[in-house]
Amino acid sequence: MASLVGLSPPVWGETLRVATFNAKLQGDGPGLLLRDLMREKSDQIEAVVRVIEQTSPDILALQGIDWDFDGAALGALADLFAASGVPYPYRFSAQPNSGMATELDLDGDGQLGGPGDAQGFGDFTGQSGLAVLSRYPIRIEQVQDFSSLLWQDIPDAQLPTYEDGKPFPSEEAQAIQRLSSIAHWIVPIDLPDGSVLSLMTFHASPPVFDGPEDRNGRRNHDEILLWRAILDGEYGDPPERFVLAGDANLDPQDSDGRTQAIRALLADPRLQDPEPASAGAAAMPDQGHISQNALDTVDWDGIGRFRVDYVLPSTQLVVADAGVYWPAPDEPGHDDALAASRHRLVWVDLLLD
Repeated sequence: MASLVGLSPPVWGETLRVATFNAKLQGDGPGLLLRDLMREKSDQIEAVVRVIEQTSPDILALQGIDWDFDGAALGALADLFAASGVPYPYRFSAQPNSGMATELDLDGDGQLGGPGDAQGFGDFTGQSGLAVLSRYPIRIEQVQDFSSLLWQDIPDAQLPTYEDGKPFPSEEAQAIQRLSSIAHWIVPIDLPDGSVLSLMTFHASPPVFDGPEDRNGRRNHDEILLWRAILDGEYGDPPERFVLAGDANLDPQDSDGRTQAIRALLADPRLQDPEPASAGAAAMPDQGHISQNALDTVDWDGIGRFRVDYVLPSTQLVVADAGVYWPAPDEPGHDDALAASRHRLVWVDLLLD
């Protein structure tokens, strides 16, 4: 099913292309992303627009875009997409946990007010949030937002502790700590065949940058497996036809995190994994990893390439094709894929009824 050659364009009226892309567009301060979008002079932004132009998803789960109350940055980005020939008249975003300040030391560094003391790591409110862009109507009033769930309240929570078993960093911190480092949403979308598709999307915490308590590794594990609890009906009736699309920040074999979490999700019988691949990743030198090179979706400086971005349709859906937008070095679009983000866009084409 994975596509290793040239990008297969969607067949209009027959297939639906769903994609996830961590575009890494977040700014260093409030309003800076909007400024750059309005100036239209950023090489990275131009590359992101060209990636969307070349892949043309019908539904796009976007990570790494700053949230603002009026949706100005998302609107400006959508305007650029539309100008390139890929309009998204329907969009959804909401305040993420990233940068949501608290008055407690949540990361255990003994200080207050740092980016690690927000509900999700961030220097300012809304930094590096999520967005959903769609060619088709979004049922805004029916969106389910699980981002306020407390970590300690989810089933089988793997909360961090000190060596003596006391809660890390404190009982007070765990009493307010949300699970989602950014967000968990279920976004229902009306399709042209009259059906409804639920987009389940998130962006999990990196399972590193912590201490022996493994706070981030445990959180990443539980953020990924929250989806199984949702499908189990722990939080109401689960969706029937859905696509899980987002950045799990975890490779099933080669990450430093608790890889059993993503392996359990990929093995869930309610999901299917089309294993999207790319010629660009396949052409890279072997790095001694267990996972296939061709399936990699991110290239991190210093630690290498991993598969961390996923588009996983429910088993009721029929997959027509799948791929990762990472053209080979001698193919058009290769430079744009690298300039846009260290992550690559992952897409899956679904047959419509």
